[in-house]
Amino acid sequence: MSRTLVGLLLAGLLVPALVLLSGSSASAATLCLPQPDQTGCVSGTVGSRANPVAGVDVTLLDAEGTEVETVTTEDDGKFSFAVSEAGTYYVELVEDTLPEGLEQQPPRAAIAGPEGSVEVEVQLGRTVAPIVEVRSADYEAGGDSFGEQIAQSIVNGLRLGLLLALASLGLSLIYGTTGLSNFAHAELVTLGGMVAYGLVNVVGLNLWIGIIGTTLICAAVGFAQDVVIWQPLRRRGLGLTQLMIITIGLSLAAQYAYQFFVGASLLKVAIRESDTTTIGPVTITTLSFLAMAVALVMIAIVGFVLVRTRIGQATRAVSDNPALAAASGIDVDRIIRLVWTAAAGLAGLAGVLYALVISNGIRWDTGMQILLLLFAAVTLGGLGTAFGAFVGSIIIGLVVELAGPLGAPGDLKYAVALAILIILLLVRPQGLLGRAERVG
Repeated sequence: MSRTLVGLLLAGLLVPALVLLSGSSASAATLCLPQPDQTGCVSGTVGSRANPVAGVDVTLLDAEGTEVETVTTEDDGKFSFAVSEAGTYYVELVEDTLPEGLEQQPPRAAIAGPEGSVEVEVQLGRTVAPIVEVRSADYEAGGDSFGEQIAQSIVNGLRLGLLLALASLGLSLIYGTTGLSNFAHAELVTLGGMVAYGLVNVVGLNLWIGIIGTTLICAAVGFAQDVVIWQPLRRRGLGLTQLMIITIGLSLAAQYAYQFFVGASLLKVAIRESDTTTIGPVTITTLSFLAMAVALVMIAIVGFVLVRTRIGQATRAVSDNPALAAASGIDVDRIIRLVWTAAAGLAGLAGVLYALVISNGIRWDTGMQILLLLFAAVTLGGLGTAFGAFVGSIIIGLVVELAGPLGAPGDLKYAVALAILIILLLVRPQGLLGRAERVG
């Protein structure tokens, strides 16, 4: 068990130590701490967790419309107010401070205050967390604008789906070859973004060299995980439930190590502004095109290896029946180690691309935010099937991005994706491409 603890520490601290030794630092936003009968807090976000808006002034007004305080959002879009009296308050965005091309999205009637402010009810000893949503400034009500939003959301959904597929392929292969649901897999996505930040922003490497280096470093972490943790535990005969609990512990250890060593702020992989291309109602950046192309190429390579090579055939044999594969001369441990290595490399690459084109940066809890989306994609497509993970990821990506124009506010769009998953599994429990198995 001591070796397990060493593995947890190594995996959780590798990249934070790299960034720390390279001289980077990040400061967390100052948050309000509620105190019973003394202090109430209004701690919210401008934009969303996936797409925060930094450097925007937010004003808190009391019930009479008098300004209480004005603060500026941090890199993660967070703002925080402390109040000493319970009651009704209004959160108002100073639109002049918004980045060019953005405007505040009018809040829903249930939470709308005067002149488009967000109404909040504050109680002492508690925190209320409003989300001030923004949208493109060229929005116009009407059917045409709705159609344009749908078209843009479809493209954004395909982009998100491809990046989710890149990460979920490894998650599905690990489950297929070992039967293990790896809850720490999403932390490798965070790891990839943080390694890229260290290599590109701190060390000063070219972006593409940084991407290649990040993929190799994350693959090495996956290799080390199997050598130090998973293979010894497999040989000791630990059950899948025990192994799953270890992955949960590894996930938590990594998250809080990231937060402790790197901080809670958004780490942006700083490169020059990417050019944009407009095709009809759709606008997309050149960097997004490149990210989608890289994801497609890597997914195609994984598919080719699985279908056309001896290693791929051996991997599928281990996934179907490990005991029979071992009896036929296949080195099962070697195949599983290869899967862990490739899965970590793909997740690291997905983390870099996600930080560049989806969230504009990486945070200590990025993996936690997308973990359920990864599991939803793998489960929807069919547990243990790589191609099912791809199909499921595309569907989840489209659902998440289309939920906004169709009326789901803020981060509730992620809940819509999970609701779709539940509905489909009620009809087809094995997933879209999974095989039905007889139970009992």
